[in-house]
Amino acid sequence: MIVTVPKYGILGEKRFNSSTKIVEISNGYIHFDESIRIKANPMIGTIGLAPESGEIPSGSLGKHGGNMDIKELRAGTKLHLPVFVEGALFAAGDVHAVQADGELCVSSIEVAGEALLKFSLVKGKKPEWPILETHDWYAVLACGDTLDEAATFAAETAVDALMREYNWAFEKAYMFGSLVVNLEINQVVDPKKGVRAVISKDFISLDSLLA
Repeated sequence: MIVTVPKYGILGEKRFNSSTKIVEISNGYIHFDESIRIKANPMIGTIGLAPESGEIPSGSLGKHGGNMDIKELRAGTKLHLPVFVEGALFAAGDVHAVQADGELCVSSIEVAGEALLKFSLVKGKKPEWPILETHDWYAVLACGDTLDEAATFAAETAVDALMREYNWAFEKAYMFGSLVVNLEINQVVDPKKGVRAVISKDFISLDSLLA
């Protein structure tokens, strides 16, 4: 199922109606229309721990995780989260059969689902922002009140990590970041916008990102 809701999404200021579309999912594809199908890419939209203080809705973004809506958070990836409170207080949900970067209309293919998750604790390490790990790269998952602010946070964290990795001054790491750090959009539809800074494992180690 996917929906449109007036006043929501990146184009929420336009005039449009509420609508719901039920789609068939079969043989690994979403059948959006009679002649259009999209390959499924199941992912978890909301995942994270308790924040450092107070209570926060699970759909809110922050350094604790939350409704990050990153399409790469799927089977086979790892997510490194900072633990702020005793017991961590993990939560996850908002499963999608497929979503593009941005989640333009505030909804993607929303589905019920089950996830098998494995946890481990890395003592003495805490990332500044959640770190997503795939076979080939790491990504800093930052957010901000605007895309510009989110991109700044993501880039700053990536450059700081490169400074630690190579023992470089800021200027050299900043230049290198222009060559190897890719800024990509996670989502643009929540009050906090999400941006990821992606760095190949050829150029950065996890230790430098978790310091």
